[in-house]
Amino acid sequence: MRSKFLSNILLTLVWVALTGSFALLNFLFGFVLSTFILWVISRGNGENKYFKILPKLVSFVFFFLYELFKANIQVAYDVVTPKFYMKPGIVKVPLDAKTDMEITLLANLISLTPGTLSLDVSNDRKVLYVHAMYVSDKEKFIKGIKQGFEKRLLEILR
Repeated sequence: MRSKFLSNILLTLVWVALTGSFALLNFLFGFVLSTFILWVISRGNGENKYFKILPKLVSFVFFFLYELFKANIQVAYDVVTPKFYMKPGIVKVPLDAKTDMEITLLANLISLTPGTLSLDVSNDRKVLYVHAMYVSDKEKFIKGIKQGFEKRLLEILR
């Protein structure tokens, strides 16, 4: 999978060098074009994991940006209004993530989102403790983490 990604980047750079335009849109077009070329070349091979993960990765980036924007708006609204809408709490989130990398990435993604902070992982690595500014419904919060960040992250990593 790494060789496909590196080949994709190399072909993108070749495209940009041949066209002579270093605009962001040209980089994106070169990346899409080189992905298509690599897909056509490796269609008969059984090595198509890269082409299954790439759309999920792009989807995950947009999902994270949406969640980041939504959380920023919620915190900013709470800061500029005279009344506080916070209902802070520490929530015990059960984990499906097993490896250190999966748990670390999930905890960091949660902490990067304004209004939430990963506090600790249990010794058996089955529970993540998260402090959140807005916990009106604990089960809804846990479901949001599990169906949002954790599910999408594990689809990419596994």
